[in-house]
Amino acid sequence: MPQNARESAVPMLMVTRITAMRFTRNAPMLAMGKCFSAMLYAGQGSIRYTRSLTRIPVRTSSRSYEVLVERGLLRSASALLRELVPSHAKAFLVSSPPILRLWGTSLTESFSDAGVSLEVLEMTDGETSKRLSAVEKLAGKMVSLGADRRSVVIAFGGGVVGDVAGFLASIFMRGIPVIQIPTTLVAQVDSAIGGKTGVNLVSGKNLMGTFHQPLAVLADPEVLSTLPDREYRSGLFEAMKYGVIRNPQIFDLMETHREALLRRDGELLERLIVECVQVKADVVSADEREGGERRILNFGHTIGHALESATKYKHFLHGEAVGWGMVAATLIGEGLKITDPGAAQRIIAMVLAYGSLPVVQVDGKRILTLLQSDKKTMGGVPHFILPTAIGKVDVVNTVSGRAVIEAAEEISQLSKAR
Repeated sequence: MPQNARESAVPMLMVTRITAMRFTRNAPMLAMGKCFSAMLYAGQGSIRYTRSLTRIPVRTSSRSYEVLVERGLLRSASALLRELVPSHAKAFLVSSPPILRLWGTSLTESFSDAGVSLEVLEMTDGETSKRLSAVEKLAGKMVSLGADRRSVVIAFGGGVVGDVAGFLASIFMRGIPVIQIPTTLVAQVDSAIGGKTGVNLVSGKNLMGTFHQPLAVLADPEVLSTLPDREYRSGLFEAMKYGVIRNPQIFDLMETHREALLRRDGELLERLIVECVQVKADVVSADEREGGERRILNFGHTIGHALESATKYKHFLHGEAVGWGMVAATLIGEGLKITDPGAAQRIIAMVLAYGSLPVVQVDGKRILTLLQSDKKTMGGVPHFILPTAIGKVDVVNTVSGRAVIEAAEEISQLSKAR
């Protein structure tokens, strides 16, 4: 193998015996380099490249819109949104103090230069703030600032800010428009796209919410440069999901370019975001309200949500819980002889190779109990998304309680052994 075809040595963990939790290291892998294919995945929608700006269409029955991806996009946000936010409309920017300190000036100056009135509403970030009380507080501020039915909400933050602001927009005066400007990798590749909004209850995650498609989604990979390392890696687990459920080339890309992605290589990261968004856009366009195909996006989320709920949203970041959830789903799939053993090895190895995940200290029986209040449980039967191969998954409703408990115990053992 030519020397210039290699990345710096990237040892990938390979599972040799899942039941015994033993691992070996594989040889360094061939790197694709920076001149990789302009389109890794040809989905139903067509990606349009406008110089460095990428426009990815999302077409649903309630609204069609675009996801715009470009490094430095924040500085030209108002120009891109000029047709969507008329100058007479009052815009309400919902964000958190840390994001406003780091990136607020770039965005607010852009709108100021365009003559758009922008009111800033602050909220605390984090899953513990994703409650109805936060929505009520923000709505009260909007009323006091003169919001009306022509107003627009702009969600400027991570997944929590996007979910809360989207929910706020969907119910304020029976619904006003929202624009999503995500600032975390989880939000840029997943939660900001597709119109899901909501808040948590004590009894479970996202149990109150709506489908409310945005006018547009603006994803600027540059804002990820200030993400804490743990938050960034959390997003990579969500990106990984798309490689398992639909596009194996995303999986290959992440498997091969681990070092470059972890150091946040700008070109590679932007490409990864575009390809993930294309998968999400295609799935949402085919099934807006999760009546069928959209359920595949829940890979890793069934047990992942239970882990978050069991630890009161304080122990795991969302992507971390999904990472362990993907491992658990893969173990269940292999146990049921649904998942190809070679694919199972690669999926678990990939999750473990992308960083230190928090220890799982949740009893398997507790996980099983929490699944009963999960949105993906129907008629008391949990529905799991289980991989059959890299790029293919099945929706399975025949997973026994014993299989769930055993998978939860295995990821607990694995987390403590690392």
